[in-house]
Order: sequence, then C-alpha cells, then structure tokens
Amino acid sequence: MKALLYERSLPRIATSRVAGALSPGLGSRFGALRLVEADEPELPEPDWRRVRPLLSGICGSDLSTVDGHASPWFEPIVSFPFVPGHEIVGVTDDDRRVVVEPVLGCVARGIDPPCSHCAAGDTGRCERVAFGHLAPGLQTGYCADTGGGWGGTLVAHPSQLHDVPDAMSDEAAVMVEPAACAVHGALAAGDVSGAVVAVLGAGTLGLCTLAALRRLALPGTVIIGAKYPEQRSLARELGAAVVVEPAEVRRAVRRTTRSLVIGDRLTGGADVVVDCVGTAASLAEALAVVRPRGRVVLLGMPGQVSVDLTPLWQREVQLAGAYAYGAEEALGRRTFDVAMELVHDAGLERLVSARYPLDRYVDAIEHAAAAGRRGAVKVVFDQRRPLKGRRRSTAPAGTGS
Repeated sequence: MKALLYERSLPRIATSRVAGALSPGLGSRFGALRLVEADEPELPEPDWRRVRPLLSGICGSDLSTVDGHASPWFEPIVSFPFVPGHEIVGVTDDDRRVVVEPVLGCVARGIDPPCSHCAAGDTGRCERVAFGHLAPGLQTGYCADTGGGWGGTLVAHPSQLHDVPDAMSDEAAVMVEPAACAVHGALAAGDVSGAVVAVLGAGTLGLCTLAALRRLALPGTVIIGAKYPEQRSLARELGAAVVVEPAEVRRAVRRTTRSLVIGDRLTGGADVVVDCVGTAASLAEALAVVRPRGRVVLLGMPGQVSVDLTPLWQREVQLAGAYAYGAEEALGRRTFDVAMELVHDAGLERLVSARYPLDRYVDAIEHAAAAGRRGAVKVVFDQRRPLKGRRRSTAPAGTGS
C-alpha cells in the first residue's frame, strides 16, 4: 500500500525545521516524511478491524510534526516510524463506513483492569498510552503498530469506531474528530451562560469551537479574532457576535465589557478566553484580555513557549488545558456522539476546502500550512474509489481536488 511514513531521524528532522522556518510546510519535501510502499499493519488481536481511509485531515499537530517542531514531551508516547493521520473517515473490512476515534487507551491496548480514567470513559486522560500489546502511541497516527489516515490501510479496535449515518457526507464525517476536540474545549470553559467569551484563532479548531459554544454552552457574547476574510465570513455564519482581526480583539473585549486600560492590558476583560492558536503571542493575549478570576482554556497545542505568567498569579486567572475527548460529564454522553450531531447541525462540512491524493502530499501540506492566507480551512487527503450507494460529498471541490 502507499503510505506517508514519518521516520525518527535527527538529521532529517533538523532539515525539516530549517525548511519549515523558511516556508511552513516545505519541511515535508526534505525532512522525515516520505511516500513509500509499505506493508499493511498487522491486526494486534483478532477482534480488531482493518480500515481503508476515504478522507483524512491535515491538522495543526500534524504540521508541527512534519516541520520538526513537535514538543519533546511527546517522545516517550509515540513510536517510530509511524504513518500520520488521526482525522479519519474510512471503510472497514466488513464494509462499514466509520469515523475513527484515535486515542489508544487501555481497552485498545488490551490492559485489564483499565486505568481509572479509561474505566470512566475518559480515554483522553489514559495513563497507559505507552503500555499493553501496542507500541507507545497516544493516538492512531502516532503509533508504529496501527498505521494512520495518511496510508492505504490502518487497524483499529472496535471501541474506536463510530458508524457514519448514510445521509452524512464524507466531508462532514472527516470533521467529526476536530469537532470532538472543540466540544471538549467548549465544555472545559465551564458554565458560560450569559458570559463574554473570546476565541483566539479562526482556523479549523477555532471555528469548530465557536460552533460548539453557540450550540452547547449558550454564552452571552462570543468575540472571535479571525485573520483572513474567509475565516471572518465563516465566523459570522457560525454565530460569532463580534468578528475582528486578531490585533483588534483587545479593543473589542474592552468595548464589550466596558473595561479600562492600564498599559497594554485591561482592568476587566472576558469571562473566558479560548486560545485555539497555541503560541506564546496568543497565550500572552489571552492573559491580557481575560478578567480577574476568569478562565483561559488552552485548546491549541502550544509546544514550548515563553510567556510572562505574572498576570496568571496577580489576577488569579485559571489556566486549563483541553486535550482530545472522552466522556463529557456535563452532557452525559461521549464526545464523538455529540460531535457527530454538531457537525450536522452546524454544517461543518463547509470547512473542508481542498482535497489531494497522497502522491501530492507536498502540495497538500503546503496548502494546509497556508490555509487561511489561501482562503481555505481544512485540507484533506482523498483516497476514495467509486463506492456504490454511499454519499461521497456535498461540498464543492477545493483547489486541490
């Protein structure tokens, strides 16, 4: 099968970092990612299923990996070489169309009894992601034994598979995993009924979070910082009350909350800030615009950043991370079930902007790295073949199709 393989090679990773710094995404041409003919992964246990990806997304964590900027924190909980890709809609060997829930928790790893988090259905907090009968890997797409969405076949435990309704397009289905992350992040904001919520970033994660907030959390006012025209248009469609460029977020929060200004920060601010960017600049901005005793939810993957945390201390701000998904206690349901409905209700398939075959992976990754600037949101790999009776697409073809 054809697969994009990411290999652990310090010289290749170093080259990726240099190339990525010159032009984000170019690291894929010269670095640790390459297109190969690979054997299909073995089934770890008889009850596992083979899954042939139809569409597989390219997300920010994938770009960080490809460009060699992933945090060293991940080193003990991934295994090399691996096939990336964790946003997946595919077809199983028994002809079910499914979305893959990629976290490789205790059940998938054959660990019995499971850790306390997995026992409660909170698989994103699994304590055993480097143990069991699988190689280390916090998710499908980061584990040498399972394959990933950027290959012709992967293997998955039955607990990871969610059936896709016949009426749902592949484009909608591939948005379920990022929507699940957004659902978890929106609920991590706590009770925001009637509150002022600022969302930093309007890429896939930011727009999905906006949709989740509007449909699940009922905030009073949502302010979103969106850098590009298409992002701003989509943010309005998805229900943001105030849509501004990133540099104007502080002013928008000040006006909405009637705060005063001291130096470069506000005396008051938003009740909650959801950072969907994950950079030093975005985290500093979040701390500058959140009110005293407010809450900052870090949903974008930050990596190694340097930020002055004095306001966190002096203003008694809560800083919360939001990773993956599991069982959402506030809703009494699993995140993927909620996300499936969110994608449908909010029409999130509209965020899929371009599709590429695997052999155009350089173009695909370059497009994903510059998505906002090029008027795109979600870029995916398309490995579909003609499928009788299945609803393939309702979205118009993107520039990569």
